[in-house]
Amino acid sequence: MREKTGLQILEAMQDGHLPLPPMAAVIPMRIAEVAFGRVFLACEAAEQFYNATGIVHGGYHLAVLDSCMGLAIYSTLGPGLGQTSIETKVNFVRPVTVATGPLRAIGTSLHTGSRTATAEGKIVDAGGKLYAHGTTTCLLFPVPAEDR
Repeated sequence: MREKTGLQILEAMQDGHLPLPPMAAVIPMRIAEVAFGRVFLACEAAEQFYNATGIVHGGYHLAVLDSCMGLAIYSTLGPGLGQTSIETKVNFVRPVTVATGPLRAIGTSLHTGSRTATAEGKIVDAGGKLYAHGTTTCLLFPVPAEDR
């Protein structure tokens, strides 16, 4: 894995040649599209994510946006590099319920430097209606070699 770029790894996940990260089992999402600097995740909220007021908890939006923005950055990284969020900001525009239906989380890389990178993201429905948007800053680091 250390010899592949972030984009190559994401393409292999999208094609089913590599497994999705365990987080995708907690909050179901899949890579719908991937290109250098841009990732589209497909997801659909379920009642298990409802808060006490009967709408999807904001943590769902945050997790999905954190994933799409981080993956957008990851798609710009060369072999042997990883990323992790150091700051994420999310704006909640309108509530999500099960009736909202399928959603797309769109992450776009804005800047990839030598130590940090930034991205923006948004969650929209099939008609393009905005539900949440945000930004992130990620720390870039060398992925340690696996112990064999």
